[in-house]
Amino acid sequence: MDDPGFAAAVKAAGRPNLIIAGVTNDVCTVYPTLTTLDEGYRVQVVADAGGSPSKLADDVALRRMERAGAGITSTNMILTELARHWASPAGEKLLPIVAELIPA
Repeated sequence: MDDPGFAAAVKAAGRPNLIIAGVTNDVCTVYPTLTTLDEGYRVQVVADAGGSPSKLADDVALRRMERAGAGITSTNMILTELARHWASPAGEKLLPIVAELIPA
């Protein structure tokens, strides 16, 4: 949200809920999450969409975001939440994608 163009685009969307993921949770995800929470957005962080250089760094970042009020979720969880139910058009499109995420 430090980038004026990005911040303006987020605000122009007019949505109170954000889904955030980044390459690294301890840098790319944590600071945008904390900033948007401070600005009143509801945030869900997709924990397994990013990582960190170490497990400790990842754990600390996820705990910090959760303590600040972010929901912590996984790719599979957020996709199924967005689909609502499998019989919906969105659910039917997501089912093959979610099936690929489940290890055999």
